[in-house]
Amino acid sequence: MFADNVLIVTIVAAFLIAVLIGPLFIPFLRRLKFGQAIREEGPQSHYKKAGTPTMGGTIILLALIFTVLKFANVGMKVYFLLLVTLGYGLIGFLDDYIKIRKKRNLGLTAKQKFAGQIVLGIGAYILLYTMGHDTSLHFPGTEWKLELGYFYFPFLLFLLVGTTNAVNITDGLDGLLAGTGAIAFGAYAIIAWFGQDYDTAIFSAAVVGAVLGFLVFNAHPARVFMGDTGSLGLGGALAAIAIMTKTELLLAIIGGVFVVETLSVIIQVISFKTRGKRIFRMSPLHHHFELTGWSEWRVVVTFWLVGIFFAGLGVYLEVVTIR
Repeated sequence: MFADNVLIVTIVAAFLIAVLIGPLFIPFLRRLKFGQAIREEGPQSHYKKAGTPTMGGTIILLALIFTVLKFANVGMKVYFLLLVTLGYGLIGFLDDYIKIRKKRNLGLTAKQKFAGQIVLGIGAYILLYTMGHDTSLHFPGTEWKLELGYFYFPFLLFLLVGTTNAVNITDGLDGLLAGTGAIAFGAYAIIAWFGQDYDTAIFSAAVVGAVLGFLVFNAHPARVFMGDTGSLGLGGALAAIAIMTKTELLLAIIGGVFVVETLSVIIQVISFKTRGKRIFRMSPLHHHFELTGWSEWRVVVTFWLVGIFFAGLGVYLEVVTIR
């Protein structure tokens, strides 16, 4: 019976751990004055959020570690998932810490952050190589696959850096990333379970529970922000799970919200630099809807619903048509 319900048990356990850690950790952050700095070019309605404790992603990571070590069979696969997640979470932690100490909205420079992401990507590739990881790409909804061989390495770096930054960009409203993240990881828990990759499924379920537990404190009005500690850690976890389940290309569908958010930034920058005009009132896209008059909660719920659509489509393509 336990085996049949292990995903539910894992989600509940991670959720409870996060909910228990939160009331202890948030006051601790307040005492240390680890408050969020609000970027000046952001929506004016966000100024009132200045000083809200950040680095709350630590809550997610702690709940994840405890739960995974309890319910998963710890082997190379779990080590890989934890290495990538905690590695990118550490980069985010350093970024958050510098922001707080310097009392500014800029932590690590773009070059420093990129260098850290590349180094972690190299470490991830070496570990995958020792594991004899499959270097082919599987096309969603089909049985086609493309063998990349050594070209899998640059693709892996692109996937890791692209995913972590896309997820990071999405973290801009109370509960936005926590909700869309829980949905995406929930989809991967299902995919991994149907693919009989039970340890990856348990890891994904643990992230779902940890993020939902964090959402208790992060829903509007947020009492704590996850910061780059959480957003980069979650981005790393999402990419790592896609790699383990051999659904690297499917990630673009399951993480459709993150892709759209990133494209909105790219389109905005290209349009402004080439035409001197902005396509959106502000990017990422969630800020555009804010400035059109939508309430923050309306934007967040709408993005959650879009995330459910993308996640459902991804599960259908992988589980129903192939498995």
